[in-house]
Amino acid sequence: MQDSRAIASVFNPKWYIQQMKGWTTASYGLLMFGLGFILAATVSGGPINSVSILTMFAGMLGFTCTISITNTKPLNGVFGIISALIYIIVAYNAKNYNDMLLQTVYIIMLDIPVLLMPDWAQNVDKKVRGLASRGKGLRNWVLTLLFFAASVGLLYLWESNMTDSPRPLIDSVAASVGFTGALLTTLRFKESYYFWFIQSIVSIRYGASQRCKAVLTGSYSLPTSCTYQTI
Repeated sequence: MQDSRAIASVFNPKWYIQQMKGWTTASYGLLMFGLGFILAATVSGGPINSVSILTMFAGMLGFTCTISITNTKPLNGVFGIISALIYIIVAYNAKNYNDMLLQTVYIIMLDIPVLLMPDWAQNVDKKVRGLASRGKGLRNWVLTLLFFAASVGLLYLWESNMTDSPRPLIDSVAASVGFTGALLTTLRFKESYYFWFIQSIVSIRYGASQRCKAVLTGSYSLPTSCTYQTI
């Protein structure tokens, strides 16, 4: 019954207003700064077209999603799904097929549970654990790194042999970092933060290389990795 009410509330405009209330002052300030920064980066970053507008919109939703997570609001599930769907469209346009898979995993593992199970995002601090808990740190880290390595290998084989992606290696690495972060987040391991941080660096570095390519060739393409989920 609680789950059905949570889903039904998504279609009520008043629910969104309620979800934006009760945030900390710092959260509101950070939200305004982030949205303004994304808008400014879009306007000054290159030609304004359908792809750049979609990416800006997805970025704004993703950033708002992240802030709502810190305030334990289920709103992040809705914005996360919309943002991921937009990024899937942008990723397809950029031929980043592994990123399309990553965004799909985000929806299944991180966004839908927030909507179907409202308690999933409650009392998070009491549920989070570390990879080193119960003296199993070495084993857990080894399993985590093996999962990451296997993801890179499988994704690279698939994207390099079965798609026309122009950048299968970097796309596979970036997606694998996201897959690993999503897995650790779902399992409530606090080390997921490291993987989100690394993916952000990869996205920034990839975005810089894309900007240089745009200047040299007159084309313009935006990075599509999205790291909007954290514990």
